[in-house]
Amino acid sequence: MRKGLFILNPEAFKNIYGSPELEAVNRLVELVGPPRTADEVRQDPAILQDVEVIFSGWGGPCIDADFLAHAPKLKALFYGAGSVRGIVTDALWERGIVVTSSYGANAVPVAEYCTAAILFSLKLGWQHARAVRERRDYVRFDVPGAFETTIGLVSLGMVGRKTRDMLRAFDLQVLAYDPFVKPEQARALNVTLVSLDELFHRSQVVSLHTPNLPETRHLIRGRHLRLMPVNGTFVNSARGAIVNEPEMIEVLKERSDLTAVLDVTLPEPPVPESPLYQLPNVILTPHIAGSMSGECRRMGQYAVAECRRWLNGEPLQWQITRELAARLA
Repeated sequence: MRKGLFILNPEAFKNIYGSPELEAVNRLVELVGPPRTADEVRQDPAILQDVEVIFSGWGGPCIDADFLAHAPKLKALFYGAGSVRGIVTDALWERGIVVTSSYGANAVPVAEYCTAAILFSLKLGWQHARAVRERRDYVRFDVPGAFETTIGLVSLGMVGRKTRDMLRAFDLQVLAYDPFVKPEQARALNVTLVSLDELFHRSQVVSLHTPNLPETRHLIRGRHLRLMPVNGTFVNSARGAIVNEPEMIEVLKERSDLTAVLDVTLPEPPVPESPLYQLPNVILTPHIAGSMSGECRRMGQYAVAECRRWLNGEPLQWQITRELAARLA
């Protein structure tokens, strides 16, 4: 039986790997010890000597040349969370270690958050709640609603596609901006590919799903938000760096009809003096779109399932290659 080890922070271990997942892991591999943190492994790297399989998650180790020098038998890493950016290194890829991520599982609650925000925004829910509180009376505005209204998705990666799938239950027109999506793929998703300018101009709600890469920094500018229809809503559950925040703030000051639903900012949280706390048309949530609490166990299930496939010599569903790692958030 392959020898394995959990390496991640204690809170992540508790949330990601519940009793069913732990029972499954114990049937698949022989654990060489209790879960360790990355710091504990750095202080006592001898425990890696016979490890062939690592289960990880948030707080996982950076698997660099020094780490690998102490883990000569390591064959696979099953990462029970999303981005592996802080985990993988050139040394890992050069050793040919198999890496899988549960980013597909983590995309589910993000898509749920975005779908909920989109639908609530189409009812002008944020504006209605604010008006009732301010006027201490009921007031109703004309709303876009969720019938034949146009919404826009910026990027059709894992989260963007899951969001689109969840929106299929509603009578909406869906535009998308993604230079990497081919026309036949767009047809299969039942979305219309448009330019970024056209997407903002035509969409009542725009939801951002772009990965944070050097070439996507400040992709969304103030001029895009100015193009939005009256009472438009911008939802960002991706990363704050993709938006030019000062320009966004200026537009939100100018156009009180617009609403920004921001689960991410730069930095996180915003600095105490940030106008984002004061603007009445900004909804701030503390980076809650991704997996939280019991939702995290879905990621653990993905990691365990991938390990089972790997041990059985079956194709992996969520393998991360060197090329894919460079494109993911």
